[in-house]
Amino acid sequence: MAGKHSLGYHLKHIAGSVDRLTTYLSGHPLSQGQMELLKTEHNSDSELPELLALVHKKLHAAEQLLFEVKPESLHEPRVVGRRELPTTVLGLIVHVCEHTQRHLGQAILISKLLRG
Repeated sequence: MAGKHSLGYHLKHIAGSVDRLTTYLSGHPLSQGQMELLKTEHNSDSELPELLALVHKKLHAAEQLLFEVKPESLHEPRVVGRRELPTTVLGLIVHVCEHTQRHLGQAILISKLLRG
């Protein structure tokens, strides 16, 4: 399986989307490097250990950031993407969880199919 529906894609996308959404959560725009990585998520040319290490690194960074979120900031406004869609700190936290869960489920299914 290659491309958009590959295991590599879902793992890269989990790492990349967590990184991008937590950048917005911090109130910052994406960097040029983040934009470039977004364009390469469909390339599944990395080995599984490398992809899992990347996911671990980005999830760990997100965890550290979430420990710093103050409860009184949950309703502070944030924007997402080039169109600056409005949301809040809490909205982004929920979206990180939901989006990651969706792609993790897809990665688990693909890995079971590949083993089966």
